[in-house]
Amino acid sequence: MLVIGGYMVVGVLAWLYGDPRHVLYPRNSTGMFCGMGQNKDRPSILYFDILKCATATNIMAAALQGLQCPTTQVCVKTCPSQFWILPPSADLSGAKPADFFNQEYCVPSFQLKDTKYSVRDIVDKRLCPLFYMPTTSVLGRCLPSFGGNAYNPSNIPTNFSLPGLSVNETLAAIKNATGAGGATNDITNSFNIKDVGLRIFEDFAKSWQWIVAGLVIAMVVSVLFLLLLRFTAPVLVWVLIIGVLAVGAFGIWYCYNEYMSLASSNLSFSNVGLTNNVQVYLQVRDTWLAFLIILCIVEAVLLLALIFLRTRILIAIALIQETSKALGHMMSTLFYPVITFVLLLVCVSYWGITALYLATSGAPVYKVVAMNTSQGDCSVIRANQTCDPETFNSTQYPTCPSASCVFINYNSEGLLQRNLFNLQIYNVFAFLWCVNFVIALGHCTLAGAFGSYYWAFTKPADIPTFPLIQSFMRALRYHVGSLAFGALILTLVQMVRIILEYLDHKFKEAQNPCTRFIMCCLKCCFWCLEKFIKFINRNAYIMIAIYGKNFCVSAKNAFSLLMRNIVRVVVLDKVTDLLLFFGKLLVVGGVGVLAFFFFSGRIQTPGTTFQTAALNYYWMPIITVVFGAYMIAHGFFSVYNMGVDTLFLCFLEDLERNDGSPQKPYFMSKNLMKILNKKNKAPKTD
Repeated sequence: MLVIGGYMVVGVLAWLYGDPRHVLYPRNSTGMFCGMGQNKDRPSILYFDILKCATATNIMAAALQGLQCPTTQVCVKTCPSQFWILPPSADLSGAKPADFFNQEYCVPSFQLKDTKYSVRDIVDKRLCPLFYMPTTSVLGRCLPSFGGNAYNPSNIPTNFSLPGLSVNETLAAIKNATGAGGATNDITNSFNIKDVGLRIFEDFAKSWQWIVAGLVIAMVVSVLFLLLLRFTAPVLVWVLIIGVLAVGAFGIWYCYNEYMSLASSNLSFSNVGLTNNVQVYLQVRDTWLAFLIILCIVEAVLLLALIFLRTRILIAIALIQETSKALGHMMSTLFYPVITFVLLLVCVSYWGITALYLATSGAPVYKVVAMNTSQGDCSVIRANQTCDPETFNSTQYPTCPSASCVFINYNSEGLLQRNLFNLQIYNVFAFLWCVNFVIALGHCTLAGAFGSYYWAFTKPADIPTFPLIQSFMRALRYHVGSLAFGALILTLVQMVRIILEYLDHKFKEAQNPCTRFIMCCLKCCFWCLEKFIKFINRNAYIMIAIYGKNFCVSAKNAFSLLMRNIVRVVVLDKVTDLLLFFGKLLVVGGVGVLAFFFFSGRIQTPGTTFQTAALNYYWMPIITVVFGAYMIAHGFFSVYNMGVDTLFLCFLEDLERNDGSPQKPYFMSKNLMKILNKKNKAPKTD
């Protein structure tokens, strides 16, 4: 609760001092936002001299941090769509500025019709741009795109050349300055992302009813698959097992056939040596002999495991059937993942908003910078001299006409700003802890519901009313501390992994092979540790829901119980994984194929107005349906997996604590008792 309280304080501080407009909206040279306030109808920013933006990285940094590009910038309604450059000085004699410049692309405080400046003075004082070219708005920045028809050599004016450069040299310089072929042009060259986005949105608007229908079909198929497992589980499991053995047998036959077909081949590994051509090794007879031996060993191991573990496979099938029965009596458990999803969405949203506000906290700092040190004497500008862009006047520096008030960074002098890095770390830590707690709450709630089903002696009569709600309330009332402690342990390991990734990224270029090896080993070890802790936590939450003991005792008891039945654990885990993988494949694959045939027009639906030809990109609804079907199947099957794990632990506890006597009767199903040759003894009567 203290950490959550601190997290709320951090959020409030970020809200008070942060301003996400720095990221969402570009700013002109006077510090005003484009697309807001006085510039509401001017959403894009135009760079006077894009060559001053040394690389595309600086331009995209401007998208995140403000006015990093050291050139005058103005807010415009639309980006330029044609080439223009000021004619040479010889062509400007007696010319009026309004005959050359476009008022929209000039500094807002400067009016062409009222000016007394000459054309050359206007350029020297950076009141209007010397040139512009066809650009596209990317994140509110007017950036050139060299992939469109506008930059075809036949469309470029012959006079479009900067002083001392030819037309081709000018375009090459602009490409270098804007990073042609880099991240910016990857966005603007290939296609207009806004136009494509509108087309995709239009496709969704036309097909959303059918997308929803596909998701509903995925939900219905998932629920039916899980409910019907009580009848089909034995058949499916044995069919899948026999299928795996059949695939192995086919592989043995194929390898033997290839081995015999190469009987006359004289190639050997000594003749071939080392080569990158894998096909050469497939012409060596010994290669197929090695494959044959490996497959024979694997097939023999699988057959022996099937023979000696058949009873445990039957137990796994019975538990799967019992879980299906439990779902039939507690259908509400299937929809609990929606609650988990909503809580996780809240956590992610709070973390993202807090991180954004923290990153933009602090007022922007502007300093006086000489845009062109070759013009006049700019030594009068003191180092780190701050300024206000709204009141700055270059006439204050008569010997340095290129002096400008330019954004440098955000203020980092305040107490909050000096601790921004620490607050961001706290933000990540609290976020991970909250996420892990939400997941732990879901595990404990579902485990409590399935546990109440198993320990009901007479089913369904003894099953509590609203078992899911009761389990949720018990978890909140009695087990919050245990769940938070388990989530904290996992969070600490995840923080170590994040720190290792950060250090690896930070010092990657300075590492030698030895340090890289050590770093790789550390990352691998902590990845394994995280997986192990997740396994321990999951089973500890089940024991907490069943017995109500604290986290450490529950984790110890769960681990000891599982280790005493390790073979049963492995068999149940693999059988369940195989079955649920087949279920996901059935749901996602079936719905995906159906969506493909429908949205591609191969299935005609009579009596509907939907036409595939009306879609711009028919694959977008297909991808949406497939992704949504996977998420739905994953949500339902995760509940089922939790039910299997809970009933399995309850089953093991039942075997160890009870003996079938009237005082200690078994709670397991009759099917499980039949497999284990167990039965409850009838009470003695006088």
